[in-house]
Amino acid sequence: MAAAAATLGLALSAVACGSDSDSGSAAESTTSETRVFAADNGEIEIPVAPQRIVATGYAVPPLIEADAPLVGISEWKRGIPLMTPDDLADYESTQKIAGDTSAADTNYEAIAGVNPDLIIIGVPQPAMVDLDLGALEAIAPVVAIGPTNPAAWRELTKRQLDAAGKLDAYESTKKTYDEKAAGLEQKYAGVLGPLEFGHLGAYGESAAGNFQREFGGSWGTNIAQDVGVNYYGEVKEKLGGSQDSSEYPSIESIPESFADADVITYTVEADGSVGPEVRYVLDSPLFKTLPAVQAGKVYGLKYTEAATYTSALQTLDAIDEALAPLLTGSAGPSSSAPTSSTPSGS
Repeated sequence: MAAAAATLGLALSAVACGSDSDSGSAAESTTSETRVFAADNGEIEIPVAPQRIVATGYAVPPLIEADAPLVGISEWKRGIPLMTPDDLADYESTQKIAGDTSAADTNYEAIAGVNPDLIIIGVPQPAMVDLDLGALEAIAPVVAIGPTNPAAWRELTKRQLDAAGKLDAYESTKKTYDEKAAGLEQKYAGVLGPLEFGHLGAYGESAAGNFQREFGGSWGTNIAQDVGVNYYGEVKEKLGGSQDSSEYPSIESIPESFADADVITYTVEADGSVGPEVRYVLDSPLFKTLPAVQAGKVYGLKYTEAATYTSALQTLDAIDEALAPLLTGSAGPSSSAPTSSTPSGS
């Protein structure tokens, strides 16, 4: 790290040497006004109107959607299927300064090279230990604004956009989302009320013989809850973060885990296909004995990893499509889901 710090020092010296140029003076005058921002890492003085932002983790998609002045981002491959063509073009053209699987992949020299005036770190708190905040702070002000649980993306994106000076984008997209969710809640009010749902997530480990059971507030459930879906139950032991809303029982626990579910939803890929960890459960003889499966009330949900209001609009569409059979009282195409590779809602 000492060697990295030395390299960073050289990069910063090079930046400082160019500060007398016309472009450097213009940037300095634009970002000279500052404010104090409450971040996860404390009260940080940041530019009021940042002009060169580096974003990582969950900060990447909302800042791309808001057309923030990004000069460097971490990879965010999981969000690519939810991006508009314009947003995808921006994502692909912006320099990547970290991977999307570990904060340890952060390239400090690359960050220094893009000369940011603000760095927004959007990784969960446990992942912060893999970052050298001191090295980052030597480059630009750093605000850590990471998720605490899967459903926290709503407040999370608001804070990230606030730091970037793009709060107006949050208000407009939130209003659109809220109106659409309210419309769907009204549409399904007559059928959802008495039903108890269970959700099968995509992050089980079939090699270890377990599956992911998601409860309210998890990735696969939190957006559906906004339209009135009731996911019953809770984890047996809350361990913090995402582990407060999902657990990983053994495959033998399927009958117990989903016994009271009137309806079961499950996560599918963006193209509607069933991932291997979900397929492992759907193909289990134990799953096929469940009351919801026997009744044909098993529905696949796409886009469950949406983490912005804009992308969650697509999730609402997918939920509407998947649950439509409930309005007619028919089992719908998902009645064959456990034995077919084509899920409901695809």
